[in-house]
Amino acid sequence: METMTVSKVAMSIMCMVAVLSLSAPYAVEGLTCGQVTNSLGQCMNYLKMGGVLPPGCCSGVKNLNGLAKTPVDRKQACTCLKTISGSIKGINYGLAAGLPGKCGVSVPYKISPSTDCSRVQ
Repeated sequence: METMTVSKVAMSIMCMVAVLSLSAPYAVEGLTCGQVTNSLGQCMNYLKMGGVLPPGCCSGVKNLNGLAKTPVDRKQACTCLKTISGSIKGINYGLAAGLPGKCGVSVPYKISPSTDCSRVQ
């Protein structure tokens, strides 16, 4: 008798979990600062010293642009860029602002420490 009660409780719990999992919205992982850093890693020397733009840098810029598909992702990318650039000494913000254009990418905000990332769409 006890075994049947435990089985009924277990079955009820499994049914509730199944129903809840079907009705819950799908979780989608957003853009991370690690992805931003990895995408732009080959750009650092250029952003500090100028000169020839490494091909791997533009590949990273294009990759990051492809990852930042939603307004939330673009805001996150903006915030990460500001945080990362603020922690690295010697970045030329003029070169940083021109980087998307040099790589043939359009970014809907200026890459600058003064950009208000909360307004990025």
